[in-house]
Amino acid sequence: MKWERIPVGPIQANAYILSREDGTCVVFDPGGEGDKIVRRIEEQQLTPLAILLTHAHFDHIGGINELKQKWELPIYIHEKEKEWLTDPALNGSAYFGIGQVAIHHEPTCLRGEQTLQIGAFAFELLETPGHSPGSISYYCKEIEAVFSGDVLFLGSIGRTDLPGGNHEQLLRSIHDKLLTLPEETLVLSGHGSETTIGAEMDTNPFLHGF
Repeated sequence: MKWERIPVGPIQANAYILSREDGTCVVFDPGGEGDKIVRRIEEQQLTPLAILLTHAHFDHIGGINELKQKWELPIYIHEKEKEWLTDPALNGSAYFGIGQVAIHHEPTCLRGEQTLQIGAFAFELLETPGHSPGSISYYCKEIEAVFSGDVLFLGSIGRTDLPGGNHEQLLRSIHDKLLTLPEETLVLSGHGSETTIGAEMDTNPFLHGF
Protein backbone atom coordinates (compact mmCIF):
# COMPACT_ATOMS: atom_id res chain seq x y z
CA MET A 1 0.00 0.00 0.00
CA LYS A 2 1.24 3.51 -0.73
CA TRP A 3 0.10 7.07 -0.14
CA GLU A 4 0.56 10.24 -2.18
CA ARG A 5 0.15 13.80 -0.92
CA ILE A 6 -1.32 16.32 -3.37
CA PRO A 7 -1.46 19.95 -2.18
CA VAL A 8 -4.54 21.58 -3.73
CA GLY A 9 -6.61 24.71 -3.68
CA PRO A 10 -5.97 28.33 -2.76
CA ILE A 11 -4.24 27.54 0.54
CA GLN A 12 -2.62 24.28 -0.54
CA ALA A 13 -4.43 21.85 1.70
CA ASN A 14 -3.25 18.26 1.45
CA ALA A 15 -5.38 15.76 -0.39
CA TYR A 16 -4.16 12.17 -0.19
CA ILE A 17 -4.56 9.17 -2.45
CA LEU A 18 -4.06 5.89 -0.61
CA SER A 19 -3.78 2.94 -2.98
CA ARG A 20 -3.36 -0.81 -2.80
CA GLU A 21 -1.56 -3.26 -5.03
CA ASP A 22 -4.90 -4.41 -6.45
CA GLY A 23 -5.41 -0.95 -7.99
CA THR A 24 -8.09 0.29 -5.61
CA CYS A 25 -7.73 3.57 -3.77
CA VAL A 26 -9.46 5.99 -1.43
CA VAL A 27 -9.16 9.77 -1.48
CA PHE A 28 -8.79 11.86 1.66
CA ASP A 29 -9.88 15.52 1.75
CA PRO A 30 -10.09 16.53 -1.93
CA GLY A 31 -10.05 20.20 -1.00
CA GLY A 32 -9.76 21.77 -4.45
CA GLU A 33 -8.51 21.23 -7.99
CA GLY A 34 -10.66 18.15 -8.27
CA ASP A 35 -9.72 17.71 -11.93
CA LYS A 36 -6.06 17.47 -10.89
CA ILE A 37 -6.91 14.66 -8.47
CA VAL A 38 -9.01 12.89 -11.11
CA ARG A 39 -6.12 13.05 -13.59
CA ARG A 40 -3.69 11.64 -11.04
CA ILE A 41 -6.00 8.71 -10.30
CA GLU A 42 -6.44 8.04 -14.02
CA GLU A 43 -2.69 8.29 -14.71
CA GLN A 44 -2.11 5.52 -12.17
CA GLN A 45 -5.06 3.51 -13.52
CA LEU A 46 -6.60 3.29 -10.07
CA THR A 47 -10.17 2.48 -9.12
CA PRO A 48 -11.38 4.86 -6.40
CA LEU A 49 -13.73 3.44 -3.78
CA ALA A 50 -14.57 6.37 -1.51
CA ILE A 51 -13.94 9.95 -0.42
CA LEU A 52 -12.97 10.22 3.26
CA LEU A 53 -13.23 13.60 4.97
CA THR A 54 -11.38 14.52 8.13
CA HIS A 55 -13.64 17.57 8.47
CA ALA A 56 -15.74 19.88 6.31
CA HIS A 57 -13.87 23.16 6.01
CA PHE A 58 -13.92 24.48 2.45
CA ASP A 59 -10.24 23.76 1.81
CA HIS A 60 -10.85 20.06 2.45
CA ILE A 61 -14.06 19.59 0.45
CA GLY A 62 -13.75 21.94 -2.54
CA GLY A 63 -12.78 19.27 -5.09
CA ILE A 64 -15.52 16.77 -4.27
CA ASN A 65 -17.88 17.79 -7.06
CA GLU A 66 -15.32 17.01 -9.78
CA LEU A 67 -14.65 13.55 -8.32
CA LYS A 68 -18.37 12.86 -8.05
CA GLN A 69 -18.89 13.88 -11.66
CA LYS A 70 -16.35 11.26 -12.71
CA TRP A 71 -17.20 8.45 -10.27
CA GLU A 72 -20.18 7.67 -8.08
CA LEU A 73 -18.22 7.59 -4.83
CA PRO A 74 -19.58 7.53 -1.29
CA ILE A 75 -18.53 10.47 0.87
CA TYR A 76 -17.75 9.74 4.53
CA ILE A 77 -17.99 12.52 7.12
CA HIS A 78 -18.79 12.88 10.80
CA GLU A 79 -22.49 13.46 11.35
CA LYS A 80 -21.79 16.73 13.22
CA GLU A 81 -20.57 18.33 10.00
CA LYS A 82 -23.03 16.98 7.45
CA GLU A 83 -24.71 20.38 7.11
CA TRP A 84 -21.33 22.08 6.62
CA LEU A 85 -21.04 20.55 3.15
CA THR A 86 -23.89 22.70 1.82
CA ASP A 87 -23.48 25.80 4.01
CA PRO A 88 -20.69 28.24 3.02
CA ALA A 89 -21.03 30.02 6.36
CA LEU A 90 -20.29 26.82 8.26
CA ASN A 91 -17.55 25.49 5.96
CA GLY A 92 -15.86 28.89 5.95
CA SER A 93 -15.87 29.61 2.22
CA ALA A 94 -18.18 32.57 2.71
CA TYR A 95 -15.46 34.50 4.54
CA PHE A 96 -12.26 33.96 2.56
CA GLY A 97 -13.06 35.58 -0.78
CA ILE A 98 -12.48 32.42 -2.82
CA GLY A 99 -16.06 31.78 -3.88
CA GLN A 100 -18.71 29.89 -1.98
CA VAL A 101 -18.22 26.14 -1.72
CA ALA A 102 -21.25 23.85 -1.50
CA ILE A 103 -21.35 20.08 -1.96
CA HIS A 104 -24.84 18.88 -2.84
CA HIS A 105 -24.26 15.14 -2.54
CA GLU A 106 -25.70 13.06 0.27
CA PRO A 107 -22.85 11.78 2.48
CA THR A 108 -22.52 8.70 4.63
CA CYS A 109 -22.42 9.99 8.19
CA LEU A 110 -20.07 8.55 10.77
CA ARG A 111 -20.69 8.53 14.49
CA GLY A 112 -18.56 7.15 17.28
CA GLU A 113 -15.24 5.39 17.15
CA GLN A 114 -15.29 2.25 15.05
CA THR A 115 -13.45 0.35 12.37
CA LEU A 116 -14.35 1.50 8.88
CA GLN A 117 -13.90 -1.15 6.18
CA ILE A 118 -13.88 -0.03 2.55
CA GLY A 119 -12.90 -2.80 0.18
CA ALA A 120 -9.61 -4.12 1.54
CA PHE A 121 -8.90 -0.87 3.40
CA ALA A 122 -9.44 -0.75 7.17
CA PHE A 123 -9.29 2.39 9.30
CA GLU A 124 -9.76 2.99 12.99
CA LEU A 125 -11.84 6.13 13.35
CA LEU A 126 -10.70 8.47 16.11
CA GLU A 127 -12.98 11.33 17.08
CA THR A 128 -10.62 14.29 17.47
CA PRO A 129 -12.73 17.46 17.83
CA GLY A 130 -11.32 20.87 18.65
CA HIS A 131 -10.33 22.30 15.28
CA SER A 132 -13.93 21.62 14.32
CA PRO A 133 -16.72 19.74 16.14
CA GLY A 134 -16.66 16.73 13.82
CA SER A 135 -12.97 16.32 13.14
CA ILE A 136 -12.01 12.68 12.54
CA SER A 137 -8.57 11.13 12.36
CA TYR A 138 -8.24 7.91 10.34
CA TYR A 139 -5.63 5.50 11.68
CA CYS A 140 -4.40 2.86 9.25
CA LYS A 141 -2.53 0.24 11.23
CA GLU A 142 -1.36 -1.57 8.09
CA ILE A 143 0.87 1.34 7.05
CA GLU A 144 1.34 2.79 10.56
CA ALA A 145 -0.09 6.17 9.59
CA VAL A 146 -2.85 8.49 10.75
CA PHE A 147 -4.61 10.95 8.47
CA SER A 148 -5.14 13.73 10.98
CA GLY A 149 -6.65 16.55 8.94
CA ASP A 150 -6.09 19.87 10.71
CA VAL A 151 -5.70 18.44 14.21
CA LEU A 152 -1.93 17.92 14.40
CA PHE A 153 0.83 19.26 12.15
CA LEU A 154 4.60 19.18 11.98
CA GLY A 155 5.50 21.45 14.90
CA SER A 156 2.02 22.88 15.27
CA ILE A 157 -1.67 22.18 15.91
CA GLY A 158 -4.92 23.20 14.26
CA ARG A 159 -6.40 26.66 14.62
CA THR A 160 -9.39 27.02 16.93
CA ASP A 161 -10.68 30.50 16.06
CA LEU A 162 -13.19 29.27 13.47
CA PRO A 163 -16.84 28.40 14.28
CA GLY A 164 -17.00 25.39 16.60
CA GLY A 165 -13.30 25.50 17.46
CA ASN A 166 -12.15 24.82 21.02
CA HIS A 167 -8.47 25.01 21.98
CA GLU A 168 -8.63 22.93 25.15
CA GLN A 169 -10.74 20.29 23.41
CA LEU A 170 -8.21 20.13 20.57
CA LEU A 171 -5.31 19.58 22.97
CA ARG A 172 -7.30 16.90 24.78
CA SER A 173 -8.04 15.14 21.48
CA ILE A 174 -4.36 15.16 20.53
CA HIS A 175 -3.20 13.86 23.91
CA ASP A 176 -5.93 11.26 24.38
CA LYS A 177 -6.33 9.98 20.82
CA LEU A 178 -3.19 10.69 18.79
CA LEU A 179 -0.29 10.66 21.23
CA THR A 180 -1.43 7.22 22.42
CA LEU A 181 -0.64 5.77 18.98
CA PRO A 182 2.74 4.09 18.47
CA GLU A 183 5.52 6.67 18.33
CA GLU A 184 6.60 5.55 14.85
CA THR A 185 3.13 6.36 13.46
CA LEU A 186 3.30 8.73 10.49
CA VAL A 187 1.12 11.81 10.84
CA LEU A 188 -0.29 12.75 7.44
CA SER A 189 -1.84 16.12 8.15
CA GLY A 190 -4.00 18.58 6.28
CA HIS A 191 -1.22 21.07 5.57
CA GLY A 192 2.55 20.80 5.29
CA SER A 193 4.87 17.83 5.49
CA GLU A 194 4.47 14.56 7.32
CA THR A 195 5.83 13.97 10.79
CA THR A 196 5.61 11.21 13.40
CA ILE A 197 3.84 10.90 16.71
CA GLY A 198 7.18 10.48 18.48
CA ALA A 199 8.65 13.60 16.91
CA GLU A 200 5.67 15.71 17.95
CA MET A 201 5.78 14.33 21.49
CA ASP A 202 9.41 15.42 21.72
CA THR A 203 9.45 18.76 19.90
CA ASN A 204 5.98 20.23 19.34
CA PRO A 205 5.86 23.35 21.56
CA PHE A 206 2.04 23.40 21.67
CA LEU A 207 1.91 20.01 23.38
CA HIS A 208 4.22 20.68 26.30
CA GLY A 209 2.77 21.54 29.67
CA PHE A 210 -0.79 20.48 28.88
